[in-house]
Amino acid sequence: MPSPAYHAPDTITGAIALLAADPSALPLGGGTDLIVQMRSGRIAPGAVIDLKRIEGMSGVRREGDVFVIGAATPCSALKGDAAFSAAWPGVVEAANLIGSVQVRNRATMAGNLCNASPAADSVPALVAAGATCVIAGPGGVRQVPVEAVPVAPGRTSLGPGEFVVEFRLPVPREGGGDAYLRATPRTEMDIAVVGTGVCLVLDAAGTCMAARVVLGAVGPTVMLVEEAGAALVGSRLDDDVLAAMSRAVQAASNPIDDKRGTVSYRKAMAGVLARRAALIAAGRAQAVRGISR
Repeated sequence: MPSPAYHAPDTITGAIALLAADPSALPLGGGTDLIVQMRSGRIAPGAVIDLKRIEGMSGVRREGDVFVIGAATPCSALKGDAAFSAAWPGVVEAANLIGSVQVRNRATMAGNLCNASPAADSVPALVAAGATCVIAGPGGVRQVPVEAVPVAPGRTSLGPGEFVVEFRLPVPREGGGDAYLRATPRTEMDIAVVGTGVCLVLDAAGTCMAARVVLGAVGPTVMLVEEAGAALVGSRLDDDVLAAMSRAVQAASNPIDDKRGTVSYRKAMAGVLARRAALIAAGRAQAVRGISR
């Protein structure tokens, strides 16, 4: 493995300047993807820009009606924030399915997003939650929905010298609940054959007022299936409604055949997992509302 220059700036401006000075330089958050790719010879950056010393890049905090997660925050650290874990259990669960415990102690959701794997676990959950990314670069700072970042396997919409600074998730609406489920050949240390994130909001009577259903690993990028969410709105999630939602998910799925799963299996599992995730999310929303089915 080549030995690139190593820099650890303490400001976002400093990181931008270092990335601009060397077009081959890459930012480092957790490094669980970056270092592996360097060792395999897949990438050879001239410099590595460590972001962890920049104030605000690590940790979870609340700013008014928004939770902010620094881009260098390890996945395992999310469980340590009681308020965030209570607000977004599905996001926390998804982030803590990545790799092993040792990997999660270093890995970040920003790295999981910017690696741009269609099977990334944290991304469907973040999209279901309506999360946005704050991105910094030579052109300034911009904010985009998480789903706008991956554009193809291994490719993102980030421009030269840009990097994710933080994720911003709204404080859930009253009666909100979320969940993430995946199917894998093994129970852990594996990537999703199908992943499904669901976020919904129930009113005091238990009727669904809003829903977002998101798929991973069944297309080249994460998929927000608006038809599936619309199928749930206005209902109490009875069997016919859940069946309609599952059909919308299966219709939107566009998986590939490979050694880990066939197209037919992945489409079928997408519908099954979406139904299960919707019921878990509804159960969590009911618990917040004090509703019994």
